[in-house]
Amino acid sequence: MLQTPSGGAGHGTAAADTGLMSIGTVLNTLRDEFPEVTISKIRFLESEGLIEPQRTPSGYRKFSPADVERLGHVLRMQRDHYLPLKVIREHLDAMERGEAAPLPTVGRQRDGEVVLEPVEGPTAARIGRAELLAVAGIGEQELDEWESYGLIAPLPDGVYDAEAVTVAGLVLELGRFGIEPRHLRAMKAAADREAGLVDQVVAPLKRHRNPQTRAHAEARTKELAGLTVKLHAALVQTALGVRLP
Repeated sequence: MLQTPSGGAGHGTAAADTGLMSIGTVLNTLRDEFPEVTISKIRFLESEGLIEPQRTPSGYRKFSPADVERLGHVLRMQRDHYLPLKVIREHLDAMERGEAAPLPTVGRQRDGEVVLEPVEGPTAARIGRAELLAVAGIGEQELDEWESYGLIAPLPDGVYDAEAVTVAGLVLELGRFGIEPRHLRAMKAAADREAGLVDQVVAPLKRHRNPQTRAHAEARTKELAGLTVKLHAALVQTALGVRLP
């Protein structure tokens, strides 16, 4: 059974008598758990066959609670595992048929093909170059440009970590507003400085001989990273004089 995405009821137009929701209401419902989701993202997932909302005679989308539940699961699988949309669709379809399908994850590329390996829980996904291009919907030239600005970088063995997909999506979204990759070098430099500050704090723990202390260093790094991201977001909002939902 799929889990309903967290967050309270959204605000907006909804067909209360049928329980159907407008796309704006769905967006507000999901944003507590997925603050980066956009209407264009929801429409894209619909175009890829991940969800099938009803349409009014005027052509407006109306989403059922089951649609929102499925959409939340799709976004969760993208965020936590960065699987291709085709794989997500097949996995959800299998679950709806009552099949106990293990959750796959993107593994190494072999002979030009992506190897999908079943896992029991969340894992740090690694994605090949061809798969990154396909998932992000970009070309070789675009990826080369982003790499030249340091926005995305492959690991030593040539594959990418899961965050590369997130970065690619955000670079594309910003591009819709005329913000080009070359404009984002300042953001990358700021992120590197923030990461360096966190590294300075946890470095003594990482060098400790005790394995438990080293494990604590990883937990501390995640905690500090979360606080750093929140502070950065708050400072940007304050500078712009806006408040995000």
